[in-house]
Amino acid sequence: MEYKQIKGREIQGILDVFVARSEAEEEREVIQSNEILIHGNPEGLKSLAKLLLKIADLNQEEVDDKHLPIGAREHFLLRPGIELSASSDQVVIGRIDAKTTGEFYARYISR
Repeated sequence: MEYKQIKGREIQGILDVFVARSEAEEEREVIQSNEILIHGNPEGLKSLAKLLLKIADLNQEEVDDKHLPIGAREHFLLRPGIELSASSDQVVIGRIDAKTTGEFYARYISR
């Protein structure tokens, strides 16, 4: 797979990604929740799918250490007004496994 060091403008079409926050009261307790909403036109959704496949298929071991050091994780930054709609929240899509070590970051809790 070809590695692209400078990333940006990865999404074609329309893509809107944001966090919807809500509160509900149950038995005198307020329960807060967040929901991530991803909406797009067919071109935008297909473009996101291609990006997900690109990062999933990347062999991090083959990326030069000056571009992706050992212990780092490949990621793409999707920015409002550039890759995403201006109404979107910024999104980072990345690998959970670190290059060479395969370690996950500390906040990860399995299902």
